[in-house]
Amino acid sequence: MTRAIQNTGFSCMKCGKEILPLTNGSYRNHCPHCLSSRHVDNKPGDRSSQCKGLMKPIGLRFNSKKGYQVVHQCTRCGEIKVNKVADCTVQPDDTNKLILLQSL
Repeated sequence: MTRAIQNTGFSCMKCGKEILPLTNGSYRNHCPHCLSSRHVDNKPGDRSSQCKGLMKPIGLRFNSKKGYQVVHQCTRCGEIKVNKVADCTVQPDDTNKLILLQSL
């Protein structure tokens, strides 16, 4: 699957807001407003998960190579995944929510 196909906008399944695709060469897989995601990947970017459950943000961690990452847990199957925090000018991740995650 190409990045152009992966980099699409979506409606957040948690808060319902419309999310724009990123324009900085990366792609977004979580809502910048509520930080929720959807369980769509088995491996990053493959979009092959059959679960499709809501991925709830449960924490924040720092990776020396990737920067800050939101830790998500699927509310349907329990799988835990991490996603890079979106550092961009169009719909950046909600900093206040990230700070709250860091305190968990």
